[in-house]
This record gives sequence, C-alpha cells and structure tokens, in this order.
Amino acid sequence: MPESKVRPIYQPGASSVEGLPTSFQMFLNTPLVMVKPHWHAQVEVNFIVRGTVHYRMHTHEMTLQAGQMCLFWGGLAHQMDDLSEDTIYAGAHLPLIHFFRLRLPQDVPQQLMQGATLLTEATDVSDAHNFARWNAYARSGDAVRAEQAVNELLLRLERVRFEPYSLVGGSAESGEASQSEGFDLQSSRKVGRMCDFIAQNFLHDIDSIDIASAADLHPKYAMSIFKRSTGMTLNEYVNLLRLSYAQALLLREDANVLHVAMESGFGSLSAFNKSFRKMAGMSPSDFRRDAGAVPEQRFG
Repeated sequence: MPESKVRPIYQPGASSVEGLPTSFQMFLNTPLVMVKPHWHAQVEVNFIVRGTVHYRMHTHEMTLQAGQMCLFWGGLAHQMDDLSEDTIYAGAHLPLIHFFRLRLPQDVPQQLMQGATLLTEATDVSDAHNFARWNAYARSGDAVRAEQAVNELLLRLERVRFEPYSLVGGSAESGEASQSEGFDLQSSRKVGRMCDFIAQNFLHDIDSIDIASAADLHPKYAMSIFKRSTGMTLNEYVNLLRLSYAQALLLREDANVLHVAMESGFGSLSAFNKSFRKMAGMSPSDFRRDAGAVPEQRFG
C-alpha cells in the first residue's frame, strides 16, 4: 500500500494577507488547503491556471476550474477546503482603496460586499501570461512597476462589464452588464479617500469624525455613503482591519492576547474579545489554541 503524503496546510501569519490588511498583494503559486475559514480586509481575485479548487464561502460553496476567474470580498469568512494536486492559481488581494477605483456594473460592488462571488469564464491565454507578469511587477520592489500591475489588473477586471459573468450567491444569479448602467464615481472616490485614511491610521484611536474630516465630508454623510457602498459602518471596517491584523499576531509563538489587543488598535481587552468572538465565533485565546493544534492533512 503506497504511503500517504502530507498535504501542506495554510496558516495565517504576520507576513501573509491577514497581517498586511492594507497592502496590495499578488500571487502565483500552488494554493494550500485551509483547515478553517479565515478572513482578511481585501477583495480577492482568483484566476485558476490549472486544476480545480473548492471554496466554502459565506453564503455558498463553489468549485473553480482552470480558466475561470472570480472576485469576492475577503472580509467575510471563506475557506479553500479542497483542491486537485496539480492546481496552480494566480490572483491578488485588493485593498478597498483600489476596489473602489473599479468601474464595475452598478449592482456588483454591493453584492460582493454582501457575500456574492463574481464568476467569469470569459478568459483567454493572455490572462495566464498577464497574471504572471503582474505578480513579477508587484514583487519586484519597484514602486513604479507595482503601480503598473495595479492599474493593469483593475483595467482587466473592468472588462467584466462587457462580457458574460454570474454572481454566485447573489440576488441576481447571472447576467451581462449593460453599458447604460450608472456608476456613482463621485461617491466611490469619497469612499476611497476614507479607506486611504483608515488604512494609514487603523492602529490608532480614530473615529467617524476623524475619517470624515480626512475626506472633507460631514460625518453623517460620510457614514451614509460608506454604508451604502460597502454594507459596513465605518466602525465595522476599522474593526475588520484590526481583527485581520490581530488574527496574524495571535499565531506568533510568544503572542499574548492583551498585547495583541493593544497592538491591534483596540482600546481594551473586553472590546477586542467581543469583536473577535463576533467575527470568528470563538475567543482570541481559543483561536490561538486551536491554531496550535491543527492536524496534518494526508492524502494518497
């Protein structure tokens, strides 16, 4: 009988997407199975170069095959719980400041933020080459090349407007965008400015007044357009960034829950525990304990 192989598993870390919640990141690799759901504060793009992957999303499950591309909000818990041995995928983690630069069909951003996944099969051989190049640019250490990767990726995603796509788990299962659909670019830019300020200051003591002021908006108006655009309040988004950062810190070998709470921008341990339990369904201590007891995954 052949010996079973150990399947590598995914663990959040300080240098991974959870620990860098405001960073634009690209990847091109063999994915790792996740033994539990995770979340992060970026919109995620996946392009399947080869093989298949299976996701458990917030509202649905889906299998992605070679040549398919999807876009989903990482702030809702999701888990890649299975994949074929030959899988290679590419993609990106887009902070909201970049996401709100996208000119997508009017209903798409809100549906994504509520748990839908945008899925398209309208891809071609150039996508594999482009994702590889964008990944190289993003990792080059050259800020100009990295910005070029962002801009080209956003333009590629905007092409969805002109091609068939489906919203899996959304209120409209499928459709083809019409060019007549409106898009509130002015509100989008304002939300982007708020996201930019939050990204730079979420580890500090900030509130809706500070955020609105940074975007030259009245606090009530700022809260209204942010909620309408993202489905979240300003406070919920700030907490999401902090929780994503904390999720990675908790897995450090010398992590102390109180220190993690303070380092993540929470003003008290009780506030941290309450927010973390609401997001993860368990306390920070239990999350840390369970992460240290993850079993090896074997196959074959």
